[in-house]
This record gives sequence, C-alpha cells and structure tokens, in this order.
Amino acid sequence: MFGLSRHKKRKTAQKKKTPFEVFSEIFTRFFTLTIAAFIVAFALECILLPNKVIDGGVIGISMMINYVTKANLGLVIFLLNIPFIFLAWTNLGKMFVLQTFYSVSMLALATNLFAGMHHPVILNELLLVVIFGGIILGFGVGLILRNSASLDGTEILSIKLSKKFSFLTIGEFLMGMNLLIYTASAFVFDLKQALYSILTYFVASKAIDAVIDGFNSSKSVRIVSEFYKDIGSAIMKELDVSVTYMKARGGYSGEEKVLTYCVVSRLEMAKVKAIVKNIDPKAFLVIEAVHEVEGVRVNR
Repeated sequence: MFGLSRHKKRKTAQKKKTPFEVFSEIFTRFFTLTIAAFIVAFALECILLPNKVIDGGVIGISMMINYVTKANLGLVIFLLNIPFIFLAWTNLGKMFVLQTFYSVSMLALATNLFAGMHHPVILNELLLVVIFGGIILGFGVGLILRNSASLDGTEILSIKLSKKFSFLTIGEFLMGMNLLIYTASAFVFDLKQALYSILTYFVASKAIDAVIDGFNSSKSVRIVSEFYKDIGSAIMKELDVSVTYMKARGGYSGEEKVLTYCVVSRLEMAKVKAIVKNIDPKAFLVIEAVHEVEGVRVNR
C-alpha cells in the first residue's frame, strides 16, 4: 500500500499539461513580453533619450548611434542585437532565442511608434529623469528577464566570454563593457550626462532586481542551540511555519549538534529573533536573504 501511494504521488507530480494550459502559458508569456517591450520603449523615447541619458549595453550603444547619426533607434537596436541572438542559439536554447528575438522586435516596433508621436518631453529635470526613467526602464527589462528573454546582447556575449575566459565572471565582463560604453557617452554628450546615465543604470538595476526577486523576499534562518526542540516548537506555534532539524557537528568541539532551519518573511524575522533570544540567549543564528520560495507555505 505504501509503495502504491508513492507511485500515485509520482504520477500526479508528473501530470502533463493540457493543450489549453500550454497555449495559455505561451500566450501570457508573449503578451507580457509585448507589454514589457512597450514599457522599455516609453522609458527610452519619452524620458531618457530627450534628456541625453542612456542605458547600458546594446541599447546604450544604439542610443549614441541614434544621437550622432540620426539613424532609426528601433532599427539600430534590432540590427545590433541580431549577432548576439545567433550567439545564444547553442548556449541558451531555442526558446530563449525565440523569445529574445520577439522581445527585441517588439522593442524596435514600439520605439518607432513612440518616436513618431511627436510627444512633448515628459520630464526635463535630470534627477527625476534618473529616478523615474530608471524605475520604468528597469520594470520593463525585469519583466522581460523574468519571462526568459533579453534585450541586451552584451549579456549574452558576457555569458559566452566567461566560459572561454574563466578567470572573469559574467558580472565583471558586463561591468567592463558598460564602463567603456559610459566612457564613450562622456565624449558623445558630456561628462555630466554620462554620470547621470550611470545613476540611471544603477536605479534600473535595482528595479530589475525587485521585479525578478519580488518585493516580499524571505529570510532563511539557521539556529544552533541545545534547546532546539523548544525553539522549533515555539516558531511553529507562534509563526505557523514549519521547521527542519538537521544533524551537524561542531568544528572545534567535535560534538553532535542539531541545526534548526526555517524560512520566514521579513516581517516575521524580528519575532524569530525574539523567540530564540527568550529561550536561549547564547544560541547561534545565521540569517540569509531568500529571493524565491516554492512548494512550502512560509507566511500565515
């Protein structure tokens, strides 16, 4: 009976999606990518570009080419991204390439639509441009990244280069390329605009993190205490979250210990500390940020 129960659970876990569910998932993803591309285009054409503030990566290069040559911004973004999209074919999968190609195409289309509207400059105070332009840009880019696509070919190139030159990480390659881009922008525009562009990039990156990781990030807590049963029971009773007990061994003492592990929300973190301190003031706590939790209810 036990074996049959396990078999049924396995079959349930591997249940295939219906054609309608697959269609709904794909439709929702591409609809989100479309909306996100229009959000990014709005930030570029209506807020950043009129104030000579640029983004990093391929989009930043395209914005400088547009400023110098008056070439169509959407077309430049599309053409510059094409080689990087082909580069991703072997490394990141066909679905990623398809969704990235679609997102870049939608961005090119949306950029041209906004450019043809002859809209007034929405913001001309540079501090507001940096803050709100960066937030809107980051929100759009974050939606695209969250749906397994990209608008920036330099990220794809960084992944490729980091595999070939293992002594540098993807982040270091990206930072180096963006440093060159923002240095170039100081000559195309001026130093002041380049510095504002760097600030915009920073604001946008924080907005991207918020979209990808979510605002309701949780905390994982590891507690080492001889009163682990009391602490675990109190956490489960007062916070309605589950805990896990894991065997551990002290590095210096060599003694067997039990480590209590749980995941709680940021708002519950203070309560966990209070519970532990009240039961065992000498308990050892390790707290880490958790950006995503699936399969277990950690909130009330």
